[in-house]
Amino acid sequence: MIQISVMYPDQADARFDMTYYTEIHLPLVQRLTGAACRKVAAQRGVAGGQPGSRPTYVAMGHLYFDSVQDFEKAFGPHAKEILGDLPNFTNLQPTIQISDVVVG
Repeated sequence: MIQISVMYPDQADARFDMTYYTEIHLPLVQRLTGAACRKVAAQRGVAGGQPGSRPTYVAMGHLYFDSVQDFEKAFGPHAKEILGDLPNFTNLQPTIQISDVVVG
């Protein structure tokens, strides 16, 4: 299984609507990618590694697929619509990482 991590960096002018993200955007991604998307998860950043420090990311979303090929096949045809929804909940440019799930 692979995990697509979409990480939204914390910055001074960060705008991120977690309610929209969890109630509208992630369900949109799930609907468009269908059964290929095994599950989704979302986290809100609360702090960094040092006491009192800001989080590295204001939010992170994770999508799970059986393989990179399954992700590309399911996401690719809908990329424009999915990416076009970002301005509805954030002004941030996310960082994306694809990882092989080893435990979990």
